[in-house]
Amino acid sequence: MKLLVFGSTGQVACELHRLVPEATFLSRAEADLSDPPSCAAAVMASGADAVINAAAYTAVDRAETDEDAADLVNGEAPAAMARAAAELDIPFLHISTDYVFNGSSTRPWQPDDPTAPLGAYGRSKFLGEQGIRAAGGTAVILRTSWVFSAFGSNFVKTIRRLGQTRDSLNVVADQIGGPTAARDIASALVEIADQLHAGKGATGTFHYAGTPDVSWADFAREIYRQAGLATVVNDIPTSAYPTPAARPLNSRMDCSRLQAVYGIARPDWKASLTTVLHDLGDD
Repeated sequence: MKLLVFGSTGQVACELHRLVPEATFLSRAEADLSDPPSCAAAVMASGADAVINAAAYTAVDRAETDEDAADLVNGEAPAAMARAAAELDIPFLHISTDYVFNGSSTRPWQPDDPTAPLGAYGRSKFLGEQGIRAAGGTAVILRTSWVFSAFGSNFVKTIRRLGQTRDSLNVVADQIGGPTAARDIASALVEIADQLHAGKGATGTFHYAGTPDVSWADFAREIYRQAGLATVVNDIPTSAYPTPAARPLNSRMDCSRLQAVYGIARPDWKASLTTVLHDLGDD
C-alpha cells in the first residue's frame, strides 16, 4: 500500500515515519494547509492508495484570537483533501479531538453524541469533520485525546522538565480523560488504512484513547513515578488555572466502536508512557 501523509514534524507524523518510513510525508513547505487547493492537488498527484492527515493547527489558546487560520488549516484543508481522495476513490483518514465536545457529560463520549465545542480550536476541528463527511468518500475520522510522545511539545515532556527543577507542582485534577501515545495512534491509523485498502472495515467516526481514564494530576504523578522524580503534585481545580480557551472537564471517550469494527483495543497509556520516557532518556 502506497501511503501519503500530510505532516512531517508533528507527534503522530513522527511516529508514522518510524512505523512506515516508506510512506510519502509532506512537510509544510510541500503542502501548505493554509492553501487547501494545493493540498487537494497533492492528493491528486500522489498516486497514493490511502491518505492520512496528521497535520493540524494545534495551538488551542492561540486559536481564540486566530480562528480564521485555525478554520483554514483544521477545517477547509482536510475537507479539500477528502474531496480529492473521494474523487480518486481512495481511503482518507483524519485525526480529530475530544475538544469537539463541551465536557459536560457524566459518561464517556460516544462518536454519535451531539457536539458542542467550547472554543475556536474545537470549532475548527469540527468544521473539518463536517467537510470530510460532506465529501462522501471512504473516510475515517479518528477522535483522540491528550496526545503525548517523545516528539514536539506535550504534557509529558513539560511535566518531566518541570519536575527536574521543582519540589512541587500544581496540576488540574478535575479534567478527566485518556492519555494517548502518538505511537499508538500511528499504529491504529496504519491498521485502519490497511483494512480499508483491503475493502474491509467501515467508514465513519471513531474514538481512540488510552486507558485507564485519569486526571491531569494523576497523569503527572505517574510520569514522576516512572521517571524517578520526587516532585509532589498538588491537586487544583480548573478554575485555579485559567486559560484563554476553555477545556472540557470530561474528555472520557467510548472507544468500543473502533474495537468492534477494526479489532483495535484501547492502549495501556502507562505502558506507552514507559516507552516514551525511555526514548527521552529515563531508563
